[in-house]
Amino acid sequence: MSNGEETPRRIVVGFDTSAASVEALQWALAQAQVTGAIVEAVIAWDIYSGFGSGPTVVDGEDMAGAAQQSLAAAVEKVSAAYPGVVVEQRVLRGHPAAVLIDRASGADLLVVGSHGYGGFVGALLGSVSQHCVHHATCPVVVVRAEH
Repeated sequence: MSNGEETPRRIVVGFDTSAASVEALQWALAQAQVTGAIVEAVIAWDIYSGFGSGPTVVDGEDMAGAAQQSLAAAVEKVSAAYPGVVVEQRVLRGHPAAVLIDRASGADLLVVGSHGYGGFVGALLGSVSQHCVHHATCPVVVVRAEH
């Protein structure tokens, strides 16, 4: 900034309602508490069309609303243990990997959870965390869920 103020550190964390993403959110909040960063919790949603006998009609507002409720509930629960950490919530439409890469542009850190799919299943389904590790312009932390 031209007035001599320092831009606050920013940690982007992906959330998808999984146990791994809850642990990623906890990790990001703990890191933010230590570093003074703000946390940007991001949940991405999209309408996927599958194969079948006909198109499936899904109300995007319902999906966005459900995503917002899930994110808000998780942030409220997890952030209670980290008083003073600022958490901004973003509900964005798009493929999760693309949304996270975009939001992490200019961030200090991107934190994502890993479902632990590997081998054939991981290759078949694709991996948001793997995509983020390969394409993010900032450091990426991958938090594995404890089983």
